[in-house]
Amino acid sequence: MKKALVWGAVAAVVLTQAGCATQVKSLPLAAAGGESPGGVAVNAGKQDRPAVKSQVGGVPVYFGKQDHPAVKSQLGDVSYSVRIARKVSSPDDACHEALAEAVQKLRAAARERNANAVIDVSTRFHSSESNSATEFTCGVSPSAAAIAVSGRLVVLEAN
Repeated sequence: MKKALVWGAVAAVVLTQAGCATQVKSLPLAAAGGESPGGVAVNAGKQDRPAVKSQVGGVPVYFGKQDHPAVKSQLGDVSYSVRIARKVSSPDDACHEALAEAVQKLRAAARERNANAVIDVSTRFHSSESNSATEFTCGVSPSAAAIAVSGRLVVLEAN
């Protein structure tokens, strides 16, 4: 009888915790030339354009090793972590929203330090990292989505 109670309690704890776990996701930045649910316009796969460039943000953000104009000067590395509360959105939408907020922080840092681009951007959630020009890594739970971004602030030569 005691054994059954103990196993019942263990099963209850395992089932309760299973629904609360954070899921690490690798998601596409967006379809080529499209816009992610977080409002980040992307031109993935087009080598002559930045991976993420919004008309609103004005500062191009190049993910991974995507081609960009020559670097005139380097102004340093930046890194930010973003955690947003999940609304009723899907896990993927929550991750895209967190990415959009993280990219806004990168652009703000670039403007503050007179950079005209952010290059070599990578995304991370704990030990899972992506240095891709087409995908990003995010962690999402029933209550929140989180992402860490890092990149290099630079002044690029004009085309």
